[in-house]
Amino acid sequence: MAKIYYVGDWAVMLGPMFAETPFNYAWKGTDIFNYGHWLKNALESGGAHQVTSVPTWEFYRLAPGRYEEVLAEYDAFVFSDVESKNFQLAPQFFDRSQFGRKPLTFPDRVRLTVEALRAGKHMMFLGGWLSFNGEMGKGGWGRTQLREVLPVECLEHEDLCESTEGWRGCARKPKHPVLAGMNLATMPPILGYNIVKPRRGCDVLAVWEGTRDPMLAVGQFGKGRVLAYTSDPAPHWGCNFVYWDEYNRFWQNAASWLLGK
Repeated sequence: MAKIYYVGDWAVMLGPMFAETPFNYAWKGTDIFNYGHWLKNALESGGAHQVTSVPTWEFYRLAPGRYEEVLAEYDAFVFSDVESKNFQLAPQFFDRSQFGRKPLTFPDRVRLTVEALRAGKHMMFLGGWLSFNGEMGKGGWGRTQLREVLPVECLEHEDLCESTEGWRGCARKPKHPVLAGMNLATMPPILGYNIVKPRRGCDVLAVWEGTRDPMLAVGQFGKGRVLAYTSDPAPHWGCNFVYWDEYNRFWQNAASWLLGK
């Protein structure tokens, strides 16, 4: 059974906040949302994949050396709404008690991710406000070495494209295994996506209707396969998508191709 490590698509809601007097402000209520359960369930629905779903803050807090162990343990990785700072920074940089004791350096998770893919690990990079270049450039993938293993090219400015009417996908390579047996015309409206550019040497399998913007692209770098889906596999952009009759099949196809099955 293939093991997949899925980072992102969790959120914490604090509040509401009540101002009860000019001097007393109280947060009342805490909720944790696992928006990734749809994708996790879809990937596991065929019985061939075991998915570990990890909030972004847990990925960020991995102790030095732990990410190397994760990369060795799992076959494939999914990053969704995981801005580049989670790869580039370490919580220990902000521990002032360590300042001045010795130079603070830690293993570079960007480099480790790129090297792991080239060595034969497989990865999905999925869309959202904090993916690709993202809202106000916060995603930042294209400003890091991750750009070397993305099957698309990121913009150099905010890349969000949103509409309350939404878009559907249009297949460009319907015979590719990821789209085998799929009819993208039956997709429900997708409420937003990240604008990216095609990358030479990689295949754009589908675009967003009425545009030439890639929806789905794949490539191979070294021994590793990589897939980019430029919208969210979960709400809010995917609040209709997750209820599509073909949602499970779509991600099963994607995982099967990614893992070379």
